[in-house]
Amino acid sequence: MGLEEGLKKLKLKRPLVIFDLETTGTQVGVDRIVEIAMIKVSPDGSVIRKPEKSGPENRILVNPEMPIPVEASLIHGVYDKDVEGKYTFGQIAPGLVKFLHNCDLGGFNSNRFDVPMLADEFLRVGIDFGLEGRNLIDVQNIFHKMEQRTLKAAYKFYCDKELEGAHEAYPDTAATLEILVEQLDKYNDQTISDSHGATVGPVPQDMDKLHEFCQRTKNADLAGRLVYNDEGEVVFNFGKYRGVSVKKLLETDPGYYGWMMNGDFPRYTLRVLKQIKEGTFNQ
Repeated sequence: MGLEEGLKKLKLKRPLVIFDLETTGTQVGVDRIVEIAMIKVSPDGSVIRKPEKSGPENRILVNPEMPIPVEASLIHGVYDKDVEGKYTFGQIAPGLVKFLHNCDLGGFNSNRFDVPMLADEFLRVGIDFGLEGRNLIDVQNIFHKMEQRTLKAAYKFYCDKELEGAHEAYPDTAATLEILVEQLDKYNDQTISDSHGATVGPVPQDMDKLHEFCQRTKNADLAGRLVYNDEGEVVFNFGKYRGVSVKKLLETDPGYYGWMMNGDFPRYTLRVLKQIKEGTFNQ
C-alpha cells in the first residue's frame, strides 16, 4: 500500500503531527533538543513537511544552548559546530505552537520520550503547551502490542508450535531451550544493521561470545544501576551522578555511599557498591 493510499485510512478529526526529536541526551528536564522534524497530516489529506525535503543539508537544527555530549553526537550526527548560529528553542517556540495548534501528536516511542521532552522544552521557555484533549499516537506501542515479544509468541515464531501450559515452569523452560536451538540455527550466518548503522550478528554459537551478545548494556551489577563506560570504569547509571565514576565519587562524596546503602536499592547493587568502596570488586 502506498503512503497516499494509506493516509486515506486515517480517520482524522483534527490534524495529526508525526514528529521526532534529536537531543543532547535522554533526561527530560536536563537535556535539550538539537533537531526537529515534523509531518502534519490534515483531515482533508493535505501534508506539510518540516523540513520540506530529507537530506543532511535540510535538517532543522536547534541551538541547545549547552554543549552536545560527543556520545549523543555519534548517534545523531549533530555536533556543537553544526548548531552555532542556529535558532534556540525559545526563538522557534512561538512558530511551533502555531504549527501544533489543535493537533494530535504521534511518533515512535513518543509517549515516553519525544512528547515529554517537547512539553518540557516549551515550559522551560515560559510556554504552557497543554496536552489536554490531544490524542497521543505511539507507533512503538502499536508495534509491541501487535507483535508480542512473549515466550508464547516466540515459540510460535521460531518453532511454529502453540505453547501448551504457558506460565507453568517446566513447559516454559522446555520451550525456551527449543527456541534457543532454533535461534542459533536461524541466525548462524545472518546479520542486520541496527538503528545506528552498526552491523549486528551473526549470533555466535560459543557460549562466552553469546553471553556478550545477549547484554544490552555492560552492567557491573544486575539491575543496571552501575555500568561500565567506554574506558572500563564503573559509573552510575541513574540520578544526578549518571556517568560519574563510582570510585571517584565515593572518595569525594562519601555521604552518597551511606545514602545508597540505606536506600531502597537491589541488594546485589549494594554488594557491588560495597566491593568498589573496599577495593575488592573484581572487574
